[in-house]
Amino acid sequence: MSAVASPRRQFGDGPLSRVAARVHILLVVEALLLATSLPGLVPLILLSRDASNLPLVAACAVPLGPAVSAALHTLHHQRPDVTDLRPATVFWRGYRANLGPVLRVWLPTLAWLTVVAVNLAHLSDAGVPGWWAVLLVVVAGVVVLAGTNALVITTLFVFRTRDVVRLALYFLVRAPLVALGHAALLAAVAAVTAVTSEAVVALAGAVVVLALRHIAAPMAGIIRKEWTA
Repeated sequence: MSAVASPRRQFGDGPLSRVAARVHILLVVEALLLATSLPGLVPLILLSRDASNLPLVAACAVPLGPAVSAALHTLHHQRPDVTDLRPATVFWRGYRANLGPVLRVWLPTLAWLTVVAVNLAHLSDAGVPGWWAVLLVVVAGVVVLAGTNALVITTLFVFRTRDVVRLALYFLVRAPLVALGHAALLAAVAAVTAVTSEAVVALAGAVVVLALRHIAAPMAGIIRKEWTA
């Protein structure tokens, strides 16, 4: 009775190779994420934490949207195959392809958040009732979570901007666990930034984007099944 020959393992398909490939992808994505967000990151770190600088903070955050989108695109499309690792190529392809669509949702998100933040910072001067602050915080939360959904949707799919906005708001209700996960992730980022600095979060940017990808996966799966079939 002849023994059945086991299939020969191909180079690069072992667990150690896959781990090394994933680490390589994360390191390249981190370097490119820093490079593309650097024009806003450097002045952001130098700005004092004062309410009068809120519009400048928003301006510094403009490069962050396309950079995060390109990183998310890379982590979504680049497979950990050590024989075909091209994360830099995938990053720049995603950056160029999504730059316009991402800015169309990212800039309004920053504008809304700036208006809300400025109003909250000067609430006592405006003489409005205290419940107005609660309303503004709720609006800011919706804008942040819907903006995060919109960034993910724009990165992974091709829709008209108004459809992206509708889907982003719709999935706040359709997939509440995704919204909750995004809120927890952003709260952690904000806490680390408050305790340390923006530079610490920037150095862990690829890991944050990887977490964003995993949290948003259920939403992306529903969109792929129900709206792109």
